[in-house]
Order: sequence, then C-alpha cells, then structure tokens
Amino acid sequence: MIRKFDFLIIGGGVAGMSFALKVAKSGKGKVALVCKTTLDEANTAKAQGGIASVTNLKVDNFEKHIEDTMIAGDYISDIKAVEHVVRNAPAAIDDLVKWGVNFDKNENGEFDLHREGGHSEFRILHHADDTGFEIQRGLMQAVRRNKKITVLENHYAVEIITQHHMGIEVTRKSKDIECYGAYILDPDTKKVDTFLSRVTLMATGGTGAVYATTSNPNIATGDGIAMVYRAKGTVKDMEFVQFHPTVLYNPAETHPAYLITEAMRGYGGILRLPNGEEFMQKYDKRLSLAPRDIVARAIDREMKIHGINHVCLDVTHKDPEETKHHFPNIYAKCKSIGIDITKDYIPVCPSAHYMCGGIKVDLNGESSIHRLYAVGECSCTGLHGGNRLASNSLIEAVVYAKSAAEHCIQVIDNYKFNDEIPEWNDEGTMTNEENVLIEQDKREVGQVMSNYVGIVRSDLRLHRAWKRLDLLYEETEELFKRVKPTKDICELRNMINVGYLITRQAIERKESRGLHYTIDYPKHAYDQK
Repeated sequence: MIRKFDFLIIGGGVAGMSFALKVAKSGKGKVALVCKTTLDEANTAKAQGGIASVTNLKVDNFEKHIEDTMIAGDYISDIKAVEHVVRNAPAAIDDLVKWGVNFDKNENGEFDLHREGGHSEFRILHHADDTGFEIQRGLMQAVRRNKKITVLENHYAVEIITQHHMGIEVTRKSKDIECYGAYILDPDTKKVDTFLSRVTLMATGGTGAVYATTSNPNIATGDGIAMVYRAKGTVKDMEFVQFHPTVLYNPAETHPAYLITEAMRGYGGILRLPNGEEFMQKYDKRLSLAPRDIVARAIDREMKIHGINHVCLDVTHKDPEETKHHFPNIYAKCKSIGIDITKDYIPVCPSAHYMCGGIKVDLNGESSIHRLYAVGECSCTGLHGGNRLASNSLIEAVVYAKSAAEHCIQVIDNYKFNDEIPEWNDEGTMTNEENVLIEQDKREVGQVMSNYVGIVRSDLRLHRAWKRLDLLYEETEELFKRVKPTKDICELRNMINVGYLITRQAIERKESRGLHYTIDYPKHAYDQK
C-alpha cells in the first residue's frame, strides 16, 4: 500500500512532537507521526532531572551557559550550535508552557530552578523528579488534540527511501542523495507499506539498548541512525556515549535501569563507598558535582579497585520531608525494594544513558541527505561535543525542532512526491521462525558493547568488539534477506550497525577526550606531542 504525507515524522518523543505541532500549524500539508510503540514510551518520558535554560537574569546569562556547555563538551562542541541552543532556549520554554507543560514554581511564582553537575548557576527547570514525563504528557495531549496530525502508533520504519530504491547507485561520495519517504511495517497486516513524503524527519531517539545495562527503554535501538547510515548519510561522534554515573543498582532491572537523577547530587547528595567513605575528592575538585564522564569513570575505578558492583549516594543528611517533596518518585521506587533514602544509602552504578553523536545536521536540522531532517538524540548538532552537559538534551530537541520546522516550511513547496518509488518487495521470503536466535544475538550485542566498548576502552577491546560485531552482521544480513521483515530482526540489524559505528569511530579517535577514554591514549592528542 502507498500512503502520502507532506511531512513524515519518524519518532514520537519531545523532538518529533514539537516538530509536528509546528508544521501542522503552518497549513503546508498533511502530517504523519509514526512511532514504533506508543507515544508515552519515548525516551523523553524517562528524563527525570530537567531542562536547562537561562531564566534568572539576576545571576545567570547566556555566556555562562555557553561556557559551561563548552567545558563539559571538552571544547569539541560546535560553538555556533551551542549559541543557537542557549540563546533560543527561553523561547523554547515558552513554547512548552503554551503547549500545556507545567514546571515547578516557588512561592513568588518564579520557576523553581535546580543546579546540576557542570552548571555554574541554578538554571534547571523541572517538574518534581519526572520532568521528562511531564513534557511528554503535555505534548501528547497537544498532539492528540490536533486534528491535522495523524498519529500511527506501533508502526515500524524499516528503511528510508532514496534513489537507491530506484536502481540508482548511491555512495558516501554522492552529493545529491534525496529522501522520498520511508518503508514502514504495519503491525496489523504484517506488510511493509510505502510512505511517500515531501519532507522526512528522523526523531527516533537514542542507542542505549545496544548496551547490556541502560537507563533507556528497550526501544532505544538507534533505528534512525542506522537507517541513515545505510542510506549513506553522514553519522558523526558516535564514540561519545554518555554513561549516567548513578542508576539504581538493582540486578533484577537492566532495561531500563532506574535513573537516580543528577538533580539529587545538585540537591546535596554525596557519593560514598558502601562503608561510608567519600572518594570524589581523589578525582575532581567539584566532587560529586563534576561532569558525568568524570564521575562515571571515578565510580567505575572505585568499583574495580574494591571489587564491588556499586557505590552509594547519600542524602541521609538532608531534611527527610524536603527530600520526599523534591524526589517523590525516587523515594517510592527505592522504598519498593526496601531502601528508605531518608535513612539509607542508595546503591548506584554507571549505565549507558545518552548518545552525543548521531546523524550530522546543520543549524536547520537538515542532514547530508536532502529533504531529510534529524532532531533530538538521534541527531548530532554539535551541541554536546565530547560530553553532554546535564539537562541540555531536552532543550536541544525543542530548539532544533523549531529550527527544522521553520526551514522546511520555507522550502517544502520546492519538493514533489516521487511517484516512481517501487513498493517493498518481499517475494520469495518466508516467515521467520528463528526468534530465539534474534533474542540471543541482541543479548550478545549488549554484552560485547558493555564489556569492550564501555566507560574505559583499549585498542585490544575495541578490535575484539569489531570482530564479534562483524560476525553478527554477516549472520543477521543473511537471515534478513531470507525472511519477511519484523520489528525484532530490524532492531537487531540496527543495533549491530550502531555498535559498529560506536566501535569504529572509537578506534579512529587516537586520544582520550570527553566521554571516550582509552588506556592506550590516556591524554588529549595535543598533549601527546
């Protein structure tokens, strides 16, 4: 079946929904928002801490936020992207409020601002300790009320459509690659339909599920990044995987591991060994409020030195009622497994959390493939550089969704539907009966990535990962050609592609920088000369 939409949005988090609301308002055509599960299962909903924006001009300013971002990113960040996000952040907050998102306020009616690791000022807007959930709730209501937006839940994008599908050779050197839509799997018919579009947006979120333990939901398999890479689009900075230093240590939960927000350390939480000893003074003068890469490596090292599987976060010295007021969900979650955070230490360990790299885009959110935009965690705007500053991700998604929407509204009239695109051909394929192999291979990808491409790396580990992933790639591609597409096998393909990209780009970076730390090159490249 062939379906036509002027704007095709793949992904239903804050990035995809913000863009949908903007383009729907333009009246430039039909809008489809496709997500592979339901709208409320996006990565956005898992973000606890908050969203960063300069709002208290009495003590804060754009220059401070820009400098904090550059420092956290190890000066790899694109200064133009940083300025773009920071200076447009207040307007993005206004948009969220207009769409129905609520942020906590103090007794004076002003935003109740938090401070998080790496920030020099209090500039984190939040809604208790479930800010992402509140943003997702507000945007979902706005999207579902908008009759101009067609929401297609439980639909899975298999590939984006380019000239390649018309029999034209496309390589990484091709400068005129265009996106004409996507092939999308319908859960009811089990058929792959052809979705033609004039503009396509990737907003498919992150890659955490390629690791054995992650704060991301199971759906974070890097689909958009993998699809664009296979279509010969530019993918950048994949070696910079952010491991959140503090997820709740609970062996019963690995996907997703429960996040203990950075805001808890901003609130005054202290990292300790299980015996109560502090250790961050050995690693950074900012102690528990150091940037995430430093804290994650410090915890990883302490765990290895002492042979333990977690460290602890201590808020027992804080007022119990205030703690429960600020972190009601964390309090309830920990209480459910026998931990009273007002009296007991919280067992924590690092976990795969955020991808700083992704589909390379310009200031308009446009990728190297014409008519294809990317926003949110699947994109690489240049904002994060070597390491994401806490709470910069949600604001980046809203700012770039607006930039991408404004740009494509201006140019969409130049684009036509390509009616020469062939429908998906699965002739000669069979229904896959080997799901047990797919699930096993997914687990193997997670183990390979966690063991060899984790917080601390080496050339030996990276090359070992490369060999394992190469074997999995050959086996999976052979199976994919023989069977009808399913969500499971498509996710496995994407996980292997993403694992390969992280590993390859980690091998290519011959230095330790930002989130990429290797024992073979423990210093910056310019320090080694």
